[in-house]
Amino acid sequence: MRASVIAVKSGALASALAWSGLSSAALAQAQPGIESRGKGTVTEAGLSFRDADGDGALDPYEDWRRATGERVADLLPRMSRVEKAGMLLIDTLNAGCEGGTEDTTARDYIQSQRMTRFILRNTVTGNPSACEGEPGRGGFDVSPARMAEFTNAVQELAEAQPLGIPVIFKSNARNHYNTNPRFGISGGAGAMTEFPKEPGIAAAVIGTGGTAPVEKLTEVMGREWRALGIRGMYGYMADLATEPRWYRVDETFGENSEVTARIATAIVEGLQGPALGPESAVALTMKHFPGGGPQQGGRDPHYSFGKNQVYPGGAFADHVAPFRAAIDAGVASIMPYYGVPIDAAWEGEPFEQLGMSFSREMIDGFLREDLGFGGYVNSDTGIILDRGWGLEDRAPAERFATAVNAGVDVLSGFHDVALVTGLLDTGSISEERLDEAVGRLLTEQFDLGLFEDPYVDPAAAAEIIGDAEHRAKGQEVQKQSLVLLRNENGILPLAAGGRVYAIGMAPDALAEAGYQVTDGNPAADGARPGAADHDAAVIRVTVGNANTRDYRSRSPAYGADPDRLNPDTGKVWGAEDPCEMWPDQNPRCVDDVGLIFGGALPWEIDDISFSAMAEAASWEITPPLATIREVLAEASPQKSVLVINFRAPYVLDSESGLRDAAGLIANFEVSDAALVAVLSGAFDPVGGLPFALASNLDAVIANDPDLPGYPGEDTLYPFGFGLDYGR
Repeated sequence: MRASVIAVKSGALASALAWSGLSSAALAQAQPGIESRGKGTVTEAGLSFRDADGDGALDPYEDWRRATGERVADLLPRMSRVEKAGMLLIDTLNAGCEGGTEDTTARDYIQSQRMTRFILRNTVTGNPSACEGEPGRGGFDVSPARMAEFTNAVQELAEAQPLGIPVIFKSNARNHYNTNPRFGISGGAGAMTEFPKEPGIAAAVIGTGGTAPVEKLTEVMGREWRALGIRGMYGYMADLATEPRWYRVDETFGENSEVTARIATAIVEGLQGPALGPESAVALTMKHFPGGGPQQGGRDPHYSFGKNQVYPGGAFADHVAPFRAAIDAGVASIMPYYGVPIDAAWEGEPFEQLGMSFSREMIDGFLREDLGFGGYVNSDTGIILDRGWGLEDRAPAERFATAVNAGVDVLSGFHDVALVTGLLDTGSISEERLDEAVGRLLTEQFDLGLFEDPYVDPAAAAEIIGDAEHRAKGQEVQKQSLVLLRNENGILPLAAGGRVYAIGMAPDALAEAGYQVTDGNPAADGARPGAADHDAAVIRVTVGNANTRDYRSRSPAYGADPDRLNPDTGKVWGAEDPCEMWPDQNPRCVDDVGLIFGGALPWEIDDISFSAMAEAASWEITPPLATIREVLAEASPQKSVLVINFRAPYVLDSESGLRDAAGLIANFEVSDAALVAVLSGAFDPVGGLPFALASNLDAVIANDPDLPGYPGEDTLYPFGFGLDYGR
């Protein structure tokens, strides 16, 4: 409400405030936007309020003038036990293809399971899926307008419930150029504005000396997510990339604790603001506490062979520091990782060796008491039915109760409210603990203003997503993220108008920059033109994994192969799957969906040098190393520029021949247009390496997983390294 209107109503409003017990500070509050699509509104003292319970009266929890704590205190006793129990659950709820809730689990989740938190995984795109067949795990691809229509439809279902508690949608990162998105890990950008992947954000921050690249990301992301009705995020990752073999390095902001802490702070400030409120774009769930980077052998705890987080270098405090920074900035939520801490200690006190979300020492003790975190704790997905490390011998109900009693407030990847009410019936979870968790969760929904207006405008979403101004900011940060590592004989920038051989990228961007381009990408039969007689050859290189979808814990070709043993256990790789160790409690094998979350076959995780990857079955270099060598020979190394996508700190071993190229650029997922701007000299490179690159594979394997970098003699390029054109 404008000040002039408030002045006219001041007498009546003061009277209403005195009657209700509200402080006079409410006089200064502006009327927020109110939208109801079922139960209507109520008016008091000329002000409008959403009638969430539909009783025609203004209840304290419906009164936006009141402090959040007062509203929570009023709502809690109005809630039934099952309504409270449902709030402890969050699971995937993908949009229907046409933007509605038909053929989705929305009605069951809201009306029966009484859930109010959901994970959205659909890709938002300008080329939506045909509404045919069964969608994959990530759902149908939908347009921006359809996504907004879906979130509205779900909010309408929630509004129709007795107390009208709005829902909150969460998502993994979306606004990044991502050539290999993985279900449950990171989403594809689709129509949304693309920034470089997280290591690229760090490279831009290091190179520019400030957090402006982060601020551009949060500004654009905040507008786009809010337009779709996505007000929560599973992210960002504050983990440190100290273990190069860990396949999630490309979601981190690099190996440096101080840089990651600065970025974490800027992200919280950019997306949440100084305090969580209706103007906040997105409430964050920072992950994976207390730092998921130091995985034993680089093996990830999504899989049964990767349960342990190890700290042989004694650097536990460095991994915690970015989370401490996020907490100080007011992050709304924290997500612990699956892993079991090995040799982890805080101020001399070791932690119990139990999955993070099951450890009261870790959550209620360390996170809340020692670090002062006051928000809610959201488990990682699947700890109840699959990745309950440390409690594999317990039934799902006991895992659930243990996590809640350790301090976890909402359990991800689970949607069975009857299990929760059963635990309340037996006293395994107390009513007091239930109210504590629900109070924390409701606080976020009140603070974000969802009780006043949870709806969005689908037409506006279609205009906002990926608009020209947003894309310009994304492109700028993409350019800033590129790191020039080698520039022998001044090969870069490429001479204007020259003949350029391009492989691993489309020729269009180079042609548009005025170059005479030969498209060196192989045809379907493998044939490609030769690279001789060109002024330069540009070879864009990507690395991924292949042949991992058939991995099974009990398969003689994979997890049960007696010729392949885990060096840490001396057993076959599938031996630690709970279905093998405690089959009664674990009827299905955790890893029997293949390695869908990413990474190489466990016996090839060490193989991150280019020579080793070229020989491995589960690594794939594009173009193949043999082709890269051919092009280097045809064009001459002194006329060749390698552009390598470092999704991890791969080793440019001397045997690979890649060091011979005169030009070398590190990229962290950027468009061809951003790359060509640097290749042509239209944009001078400024990025700095977010992690060190080893000179040999032995150094990677020998390095302590919790410590960054390598000894000088084993370092090819140190953290922060980056050249410019010196102009």
